[in-house]
Parts: sequence; C-alpha cells; structure tokens
Amino acid sequence: MPVALRALLFTLVAPTTVGVLVPWWIVQHAMPADWGPWRHAGWLLVAAGALGYLLCVRDFVVRGQGTPNPLDPPRRFVATGLYRHVRNPMYVSIGTLIAGEALVWQARELLLYLLVLWPLFHLFVTQYEERHLRRLFGPEYEAYLQRVPRWVPLLRPAH
Repeated sequence: MPVALRALLFTLVAPTTVGVLVPWWIVQHAMPADWGPWRHAGWLLVAAGALGYLLCVRDFVVRGQGTPNPLDPPRRFVATGLYRHVRNPMYVSIGTLIAGEALVWQARELLLYLLVLWPLFHLFVTQYEERHLRRLFGPEYEAYLQRVPRWVPLLRPAH
C-alpha cells in the first residue's frame, strides 16, 4: 500500500478520533457557556490546527517516507517545515484544534479534555518517541534536540 494512503488511513483513525470525534461526543454532553464573539476566533485555531497537522503528515510522507503511525514511522529524519519551529508540531496542532473547538462550541469540558490529554502526549513523547528517535537517528536527532524546543514553538525556524 502506498505510503500516502497509509498516512491518510492513520489520520482518519487516530487524530480524527482524538481531535474531532471525542470532542464532538464531549460537547453533546456539555453545558454551553456564553463566550460572545470570542467563539468565532475558535475557527482560526481549528483551521490552524488542522492545517498544521496536515503539513506535518505531508512532510512525513514526502521527506520521511513514512507515516505518523508509530508502527509505520518515517524512514528518514524529518526536521523541515513546522519541525524547524517545534519538535512535536503534530501534538501542538491537535491541541490547537481542540482549543479552537472549545471556543467554537463554548465548551469548558473540551478545555478539561485538553488538560487531561496534554500530559498523556507528554508522557508518550518523553517515554517512547524521543527514546526511539535517539536510537533510530542518533547524533542527528541529538543535535536537533539542542536546537528545537519540545512544546513551545520558536518564532524563527531553527537551522
């Protein structure tokens, strides 16, 4: 199966569940708050989060010759695009998407969901991904760790 199709299938399952289906289920049971015009600013965050994730998938497929699926990772190290600003732009993008959904749907419960989800992202990144990438890409990844922050994006891309 072509790598782009594998990446698309993974995206339709995991990130779509975490970033769209679970939030939709949560808001079905949420008590809406009146956040006034701020609600519409959420659409910018939703769009930025979705676009950020898709750009990362593109980089994984085109540059890395792999997918976001931990069982089918890129074969080449990817440190281009958003990866020059932050080490984990897919997670940051999903978090941005969920924060935007919280604004759009005026649901405090989605902010609580994000507060639960973020430490899980952090644990997965620090306990699995970073260790795995160190073994896989060695000194190249170690140098990357020194240049690019884990969660807070740099305004100017690292080289």
